[in-house]
Amino acid sequence: MYRLEQVAVRYGAVEALAPTDLAIGAGDTLMLLGPSGSGKSTLLRCLIGLSPYTGTVSFRGEPVPDWRALRPQLGYVIQNGGLFPHLTARANVALMARELGWEKDRIVARMRELAALVALDADQLERFPRELSGGQRQRVAIMRALMLDPEVLLLDEPLSALDPVTRVRLASDMREIVAKLGKTVVMVTHALGEARFFGGETVLMRDGRIVQRGPIDDLAANPADDFVAEFIAAEEAL
Repeated sequence: MYRLEQVAVRYGAVEALAPTDLAIGAGDTLMLLGPSGSGKSTLLRCLIGLSPYTGTVSFRGEPVPDWRALRPQLGYVIQNGGLFPHLTARANVALMARELGWEKDRIVARMRELAALVALDADQLERFPRELSGGQRQRVAIMRALMLDPEVLLLDEPLSALDPVTRVRLASDMREIVAKLGKTVVMVTHALGEARFFGGETVLMRDGRIVQRGPIDDLAANPADDFVAEFIAAEEAL
């Protein structure tokens, strides 16, 4: 699905992402794990063309010439949902479909399908973001990301701003959604428990570099260096 070859991001003298090679297969679930400032979100944004990178990002075997043309195939969810505050939940979800000229009946049908998937009712979809709970806003954001039926779902710490009870409930629902839809998923997290909960492979990052990749239990059993061992031990102690 994706191949990154010597992809790097630099802001002036700051190297946010060192030259990085990475392959992500179709249907894979990949967790980007690491402490704050490790380059996780920078790397994720390279997968949607939002980071000013050098190197080559290929999608389905071809270098990406125009991210604008590709973005309808990429669903993107950030912390707190990133919803437009002046639009209702329903209008937030339907925004890109309307821009692309979808017929009203198609939008209504897709909205109904997604609302059932994320367990939101019609009344909640008529509310503005400020009238929704944090968990509800994230469910709306997931609907918006899935509206165009993208091939890839990119999640940037979608659970980190939620209270513990809501986080556990939404994580369970998201894992079920991911399993049901079978999409390629890349998710940023700083929490070992989330990486283990969602499964798939984990990429552990530090200082803009990939330190180790593999199933989370393999990283715990066979750490590549002291940092990996210390990070996992610290997370498991919490």
